[in-house]
Formats: sequence, structure tokens, C-alpha cells
Amino acid sequence: MVPNTPGGGYDTTARTTARVLQEAGIAPDVQVFNLPGAGGTVGLQRIVNERGNGTLALQMGLGVVGASHVLHSTATVARTTPLARLIEEAGAVVVRSDSPYRTIDELVTAWRAAPGHVSVGGGSAPGGPDHLLPVELARAVGIAPERVHYVPYDGGGGDLLPALLDGKVDFATSGFGEFLGQIEAGRLRVLAVTSERPVRALPGVPTLKACGVDLVFHNWRGVVAPPGISDRDEKRWIDALTALHDSPAWRTELTRHGWDDVFLTGEAFRRYLERQDEFVAGLVK
Repeated sequence: MVPNTPGGGYDTTARTTARVLQEAGIAPDVQVFNLPGAGGTVGLQRIVNERGNGTLALQMGLGVVGASHVLHSTATVARTTPLARLIEEAGAVVVRSDSPYRTIDELVTAWRAAPGHVSVGGGSAPGGPDHLLPVELARAVGIAPERVHYVPYDGGGGDLLPALLDGKVDFATSGFGEFLGQIEAGRLRVLAVTSERPVRALPGVPTLKACGVDLVFHNWRGVVAPPGISDRDEKRWIDALTALHDSPAWRTELTRHGWDDVFLTGEAFRRYLERQDEFVAGLVK
């Protein structure tokens, strides 16, 4: 289950995962469906309600954790069965190819001059990574975070992409992998990435740190199952996702999408989720 619209980061990750699971002969007939709404918490609630269902899993990540706290959702990641953390992805500051902002410095200069008149779009609800990134960026360049004019869309490559291309927002912050096709087609331009080092998939694009902005930011995505599933079903999922991680086809997809391998399973992923949940709760507050 994907908790946002087709074309977003969760959707891309889930469909890539399903395809590799099938093509590598790890798991047959993997179905992917979308259940968007409320920053991913509609999907999270569905997973929590499916107690004991060992055949269903949710593609999730930092955005779902953040949305659950912003919306005070009764469904939380703590109520799920953690299966695996799959990937981590750097964020990107993206504009249309005809944008007046050619560099991150030009964008920041205009943003500082009139924060309320420069809008930023993201593919996650408030509290998600695409919202936390411009807030942290604003703080790093001396703009009061509460002055950020953030416009949320459901899914980076879904609703956000046409909004950016149509000029409804001045720039976007999201995982760069969701925009690669439009970047390669010359319709979008990446001003900077949020990783520690340049990204191989985006030759010539500087990091924020190289541009004098002291900020590094990453998003992550993983898979959880409903609560109360059997030990056998939990092992079956983790074994399948481990085989996925170890396959040459998955390594090819990591390179193609510019994803970083941060694989964790079971108890280690559970502890990571607990730390993330606590961190995001404090940040949202």
C-alpha cells in the first residue's frame, strides 16, 4: 500500500520494490495500490486496522512519521510491525527551467527580501520531509521559519510536479529522484542538493554546503506491516526484503534513482523508528 498519489516518492519506491521482487523471482504477484490522504495517515490508519494481516505492508518513511504528529493521529508507527528500512535520499531545491533563479544564492537573496512572496512547494504534508527541509533551509539562511510560505501537495512526482511546472510555486523541495525524468528533459533545474557530497545522478549540481549554506538533510523510506502478524509472516516479509536488498537488480535501481542503501530489518529498524518518532515529535512541537 502506497499512502500518497501515483508518481510520488513512496509510489516510485514501492513499484520499484514490487517489480524487482517479481523479476528476481523472490515473490510472485506483488500488488501495489494507492490510498492517499492526510499526509499518509489514512494509509497508516488502514495498516493499523488490518491487525494480523500478514499479506499487506505499507511503504512509508519520514513523511508519515511527521504527519502522524502534526495531525495528532491515533494511528502511529509505534503501532505497526517494522519490517525494513530500504533507502535514504538527498533532498533537492528545484525550479522550472525558465525560473529567474539560476543559483541557490539568487533564490535565497529574493527569499530573504520578501519571504511571504516566495512560495515553496513540497510533496508532503506539514511535518513531512518536504516541509521540514525548507523550514530548516530558512533557518540556515537567516529567515524566520514561521515566515516560510509552504504549499503542500500529495506526492512529489504526482501533484507537486505539475504545480511547479505551471508556476503555482516558485521552487520546490523534495527528493530529487522524483524529478529525474523532467530534469533530464530540461524542464526543471536543480539549484542544489542537500547531501554531504555531490550526487552522481546530478553531475554539476552543487551541495548546499558547497554554496555556503550549512545544512545537510536526508529523507528515508521503509516498509511496515500491520500489528499482530504472525512470526512466520514477519520472517517471510523480512526474508523477501533481504533477498531484494542482496539482488543485483536492486543495486542497479539504487544507482538509477540516486538512492543510498541504508538497509535495516526487524529489531534494528524498530529501534530506529522509535528514535525517529521521538525526534520528529519534538521537531513538530
